Amino acid sequence: MEAISRSAFAGVVALVFCAFGASAQADTAPPKPTGTTDMAKALEPGPLPELTVGDKAAGVPIIEYGSVTCSHCAHFDKDVWPAIKAAYVDTGKVRYIFREYSRNNLDVGAFMLARCNGDDKALATIELLFATQDRWAFVDKPLDGLVEVLKPTGLSREGIETCLKDQTKANALIKITETANKDFSVQGTPTFIIDGKIYGGALSKDELDAILKPLIK
Repeated sequence: MEAISRSAFAGVVALVFCAFGASAQADTAPPKPTGTTDMAKALEPGPLPELTVGDKAAGVPIIEYGSVTCSHCAHFDKDVWPAIKAAYVDTGKVRYIFREYSRNNLDVGAFMLARCNGDDKALATIELLFATQDRWAFVDKPLDGLVEVLKPTGLSREGIETCLKDQTKANALIKITETANKDFSVQGTPTFIIDGKIYGGALSKDELDAILKPLIK
């Protein structure tokens, strides 16, 4: 077999180091926050019980403001949240708080229905609404879609119609959004608050890794 020439060897070495360098630089840098806030203030409870996953007494808190009619929020819930939950929440490293951010009346109504299922079931109902978003959020008759989607949860049409008349609950959900706008300058969904930093827009698993790893002891 003919020996490899010196110039060819140099080329191979260059390719190897080039590939290694690309791999070494593959780690995602933390995204730049869009603002900052006092984390203690951000964690102050609102007018409704917090929707929390994880140990309330431990773990780095993550607050997500999400809209149930937001396609980016639905993508996060489907493609990013399960990995974050497995890596950080289920291991006690992170405490996750979801807060309802209503961009429109349909958001308010859908969140009301999630709450009418019980505060302890609200997050599971919201996840169901994200997973079935195309069946109720972007259709001509969203109420019919919601009735069909929420049937397995035990909510009947009559129960849904009764729930949607609860003005006190609607006002509380609107208050959550107003507070997010006023105190944390939330301008879209999803928005995350982590370690006093506000991140507007969807975050990937890699970006969240880059944010969380330095915070976890």
